[in-house]
Amino acid sequence: MRNATLRKLPVTLVAALLLSACSLAPDYTRPETALPAQWSESKAEQAAIAADWWTNFSSPTLDALMLTALESNHDLRAGIERVAQARATAKIAGADLLPTVGATGGASKTRTNPASGNTETATSLRAGLDASYELDLFGGNRNSARSAALGAEATGYEEDALRLVVMGDVARTYFTVLGLRERLTIANTNLDSAREIQRIIGAQVRAGSESDLELVRQSSVVSTREATRAGLEQQLTAAENALAVLIGRAPQTVEFEGASLKGLTIPNIATGQPAELLQRRPDMRAAETRLIAANADIGVARAAMFPSLSLGTGAALSLPGFGDPSTTVLSLAGSLVAPLFQGGRLEGGVDRATARQRELTELYVGSALTALQEGEDALAGVKAAWTRESALSDAVSNANRAYNITRARYDAGTIDFQTLLDAQSEKLSAEDSLAQAKLDRLLSAADLYMALGGGWEG
Repeated sequence: MRNATLRKLPVTLVAALLLSACSLAPDYTRPETALPAQWSESKAEQAAIAADWWTNFSSPTLDALMLTALESNHDLRAGIERVAQARATAKIAGADLLPTVGATGGASKTRTNPASGNTETATSLRAGLDASYELDLFGGNRNSARSAALGAEATGYEEDALRLVVMGDVARTYFTVLGLRERLTIANTNLDSAREIQRIIGAQVRAGSESDLELVRQSSVVSTREATRAGLEQQLTAAENALAVLIGRAPQTVEFEGASLKGLTIPNIATGQPAELLQRRPDMRAAETRLIAANADIGVARAAMFPSLSLGTGAALSLPGFGDPSTTVLSLAGSLVAPLFQGGRLEGGVDRATARQRELTELYVGSALTALQEGEDALAGVKAAWTRESALSDAVSNANRAYNITRARYDAGTIDFQTLLDAQSEKLSAEDSLAQAKLDRLLSAADLYMALGGGWEG
C-alpha cells in the first residue's frame, strides 16, 4: 500500500506544479509618458555616448581622477554593498520556491538496576529525514521571489545612477578648480594693478600734486579687490577639498599642476531622441523596475487570501541496539490551510499593495518629466554658455585692443599712468568674465552628459 502511494506521488506533484502556474499579479504596462519627439534646443542625432565620456574633454588629469573616484569613492563602495544585500534578500525570498529538507538523529542508553535480579542495559539509535514543500497554487511565493529579484535589479540600477552622479561631480568639481585657479590668477594681476595705482597716487599726494580724496578712493578699490581674491581663494580651497573627498581621499591631499581651462576640449554631444531617456538613464530603469516589482507584490497580497497546500514526507530508521533488527517508518502527509476570517488584514494588504503600485506609477511619470526637464535645461545651458563665451571672446579682443592703444599713448606721453592701469583693469575684468563663461560651458556639457544618462548602457 505504501509503495503504491509513493508511485502516485510524482503524479500528484506534477498536478500541483501545473496549478502553481497560476499568478494573481496584474499584467504590467508601462505608464503613458508625455515625452516629445524632438528636443526644443537641439536636433536629435543618433549616436551612443561612450562609457568613458569624460575622455572627450582631453584632460589626462581628469581621466586619472575619474578612474580613482570610480574605484575609491566611498559612496560608490557603499552602493556596491547595497546591491549585494539586495541580491541576498532575493536569494532568501527564492528559497520558498524549493522544498525544505531536514535531518534528525539521536542515541540513548539506559541502565536499570533493580533491587533484585540482573542489571539491564538498553541502547536505542534513531535517524530520520524530513522533507516539506508548499505548493505555490496561486503564485504567492513566485511573485514574492520575483519582487525581491526585481528589487535587487533596481538596486543595481540605482548604483549605476549613483556612479553617474559621482562621475558628474568629479568632472564639475575639476572644471571648477581649474576655473577658480584661472580667475585667481586674473584677480592677483588686477590687485597688483590697483596697488600700483595706489602707490603712484600716494607719491603724488606726498608731492602735493594730488588730493587725499583720490588716495582714499583708490585704497577702497584695493580693499575691494583683496576681498574678491580672498573669496576666490576660499572657493578654490573648498572645491579642491570636495574633489579629494570624491576620489576617496582626505581634504588637502589632491595636487595637480599644469592644468588649465585653455587645454580642455568641449565636445559636441549627440542627444538622441527624448524618449530614449527611459532606457538611457539608469534612474528611470530603476523606477520602472520597482514599479514592476510592485505589480508582483499585488500578486503576493492577493494570493494570501486563498488556501495554501503543503506536502510533507519523512523517513525514519530506529535501532533498538547494536546488531539488533531495525525498524523503518515512511510517512506522507498533506495539509490545507484556508483563511476564513482575518478582520480585514488580507484585504488591507491588497489595498496597500495596490496603492503602492499607483504611487510608483505617479513617481515614474514624474521622473520621466524631470528627466526631460533636465535634458532641456542642459541643452539650453550649453547653448547659452556658447553664446555668452562667444560674446565675451569679442569683449576680450576689444579690451586687449583698447589696452594696446592706451599703452602706446602712454609710451608717447599723451596719457597718464592711471589711465593705462584703468585700461588694464578693464582688460582683466573681461578676461575674468570669459573664464567664467568657459567654465559655464564645461559645466553645461557635463550636465548634458548626466541628463542623457552618461555612458551607461543597461
